[in-house]
Amino acid sequence: NTAFKDGEVVTMKVYYTLGAYIAAGEATFSTNLERFAGKTVYHFVGEGKSYPFFDNFFKVRDRYESYVDTATLLPMKFIRNVDEGGYKIYNNVTFNQSTNTAVSTKGAYKITDCMQDVVSSMYYARNINFDKYKAGDKIPFDMFLDDEIYHLYIRYVGKEKIKTKYGKFRAIKIKPLLVKGTMFEGGEKMTAWLSDDPNHLLLRVESPISVGSVKIDMMNYKNLRYPLTSLTSVR
Repeated sequence: NTAFKDGEVVTMKVYYTLGAYIAAGEATFSTNLERFAGKTVYHFVGEGKSYPFFDNFFKVRDRYESYVDTATLLPMKFIRNVDEGGYKIYNNVTFNQSTNTAVSTKGAYKITDCMQDVVSSMYYARNINFDKYKAGDKIPFDMFLDDEIYHLYIRYVGKEKIKTKYGKFRAIKIKPLLVKGTMFEGGEKMTAWLSDDPNHLLLRVESPISVGSVKIDMMNYKNLRYPLTSLTSVR
């Protein structure tokens, strides 16, 4: 890990559009050092919820947790507890990366090397040295979700300047290959921008969803590992 530190908290605001953008909800990602199974781990927690007004249309109450080995950045445990429009999922997965096995709420499974989960893959992406790649390159990784293995990748698009609800940034543009879910479409439909500084902080996400599209902007942060030097001006 060269990108984040203990105590980091990032808040994102979710905007939904079906013609015009509406503030629909928030997502918060936190990082804490803890002890788990005799090891020092990063405990990542991602929580998302829709605002009360938007609950009438599509209520979201999501909580994702990942316990990640600080030495390898590989997950040891993953917990998914989501409610999206009344569609509820709970899954608790324990990974043994040395024996390539995963035991979930529903059973035991054989996994591939260096297996990631939904949350750990985001922090893995922040630690990629994008200067090693050229525009169009794919960076592969495997992810375990809903008791299945997905062979995915992050496509590096390049660098550009962006204007978000927070301010103007120099940014790294990527397109992650998505698994089709209840809200997001599969394929390379999502675009994400990371800060072009050592934090590789997630600044913006844009993606079509089942109805309309979403734009997610970073609105607040604390305890970054480095100064946010990619920020050129604040709104």
